[in-house]
Amino acid sequence: EISAFFFQSCVNQLSIFSVLRSIITTTAFQILVSSSSPIKPITDTTIITLEGVLPGAGEDPPTIVITAHYDSFGLAPWLAYGADSNGSGVTVLLELVRLFHHLYSDPRSQAPYHLLFSLTGGGKYNFLGTKRWLEENMDHAESSLLHDNVAFVLCLDSLATGDELFLHVSRPPKPGTPQYSFIQQLEQIISARFPWVRFGTVHKKINLQEATLAWEHERYGMKRIPGFTLSHIENPKSELRGSILDTMTQVDIRKLKRNTVIVAESLARFMYNLSDKGSAKDMQVFKGSLDIQDNRLSALMTMITSVPRAVQLMDREPEHTLLISSLEQEFKHYLQQVHRHTFHLDRRVKPATFDLFLGGCIAGYLGIVYYAIQTFGNVYTKLKATVKAKHQ
Repeated sequence: EISAFFFQSCVNQLSIFSVLRSIITTTAFQILVSSSSPIKPITDTTIITLEGVLPGAGEDPPTIVITAHYDSFGLAPWLAYGADSNGSGVTVLLELVRLFHHLYSDPRSQAPYHLLFSLTGGGKYNFLGTKRWLEENMDHAESSLLHDNVAFVLCLDSLATGDELFLHVSRPPKPGTPQYSFIQQLEQIISARFPWVRFGTVHKKINLQEATLAWEHERYGMKRIPGFTLSHIENPKSELRGSILDTMTQVDIRKLKRNTVIVAESLARFMYNLSDKGSAKDMQVFKGSLDIQDNRLSALMTMITSVPRAVQLMDREPEHTLLISSLEQEFKHYLQQVHRHTFHLDRRVKPATFDLFLGGCIAGYLGIVYYAIQTFGNVYTKLKATVKAKHQ
């Protein structure tokens, strides 16, 4: 037993020594910022959301919402170009706007669905732009398509690489619902035309106790609007969603085009009910002048990733204002009823005296707990003696 104890002590000492040596000798990195001007916190940030509509055929048709957030995130905001996350989602959305505009421009090919497209800001800050936009449309606006029958919300996030596609949902859609039918169309298109793509549905309930939401559709789910997010990323906490290495070099235009085709064809088959009309599973809806072209997708991606799109930078420089204007022009070129919504994100910080006060409260609380633990034995002995004396 003594030898075993001695051996274990030696092992522990060696472990401590190796940790200390690692701390001293390991190479570390430190980001240094040199500036002659004082650093000032950003206390107010403007978030812009763009919204456009393609009206559907018939009276009071249901609405399909297609959305993507355009901002990026990274340790160094001025290097956060967010090509895949989420420049790719914005690119797919803009291409869908072009394709369905051509279909809706002819009354004979209008689908019985309103198409509501939105580009939201603040996606990397718990989807605050979506939150404010929903509040404005549902709580304050007297007439909004979101008040009416919403078939589902399709959120586009990170679609520029990978041979996997995941549909993230808060609750599994029930058979017979529009969401369920759309998922069936997705599965049919993938199995018939892209069988090498792995498709799956990821179910994650909305946890109101968590500080941040995993996906944009959860904002809609909190308002009882059915929705889901399509992405090649399975884990919402993946580092790919907020990396300064997420640049155009990481984008595969062929896979971006493939995913655009999957989304566009699935939407068309669902909206025009092509499966029930006996159309072949591998039938191509968008072809000829409506063919999805690599050069257009590449041009859109280049425009979107031309400047870093971190939230705190979007309303600070002229090039960011120009980017928002370019996105707005894309909307106005194809969509009716285009609106720009501007929200202000107040980010004021509490003064240092609050931190000192909070630290004092915590220290006082720990002191009381420590004192109670130290004196518990004496207090217990005196109470026991008092009780015993009363019984005698």
